[in-house]
Amino acid sequence: MFQNLRESAKRLKMRLGACLWDRLDRLTRGAAAPKPEKAELVTLRQLADSIGEAHGLSHKAANELLSGAIASITAHLKKGARIRIAGLGTFEVRKRAARTGRNPATGEAIKIKASKKVAFRAAKDLSESI
Repeated sequence: MFQNLRESAKRLKMRLGACLWDRLDRLTRGAAAPKPEKAELVTLRQLADSIGEAHGLSHKAANELLSGAIASITAHLKKGARIRIAGLGTFEVRKRAARTGRNPATGEAIKIKASKKVAFRAAKDLSESI
């Protein structure tokens, strides 16, 4: 009897997908978990303003400097280079192999293409300062 229930639960989980399964699980347990606070979002413009103020640059010059740095990082990553910025961390491109996944709505097997992803590993100094 319990074996049939476990199999039914597995099939239901595959059909619902992990996200809906977690919601259903929380609803059946009682109170929902509290939502974590969102961190402040700092934009490129705000970073450029703070760099400009710290170094006596105009807003336009600081924005061009920061945009140029990002463009240079992007160009080097496209070439496959690793970028190490002291005190911040390392950027690199990681290759993900092709694999078989599942459509959570139908449970149908699907092929996922190989891809490249940008990975960031924080420097020890940064990790310790936070």
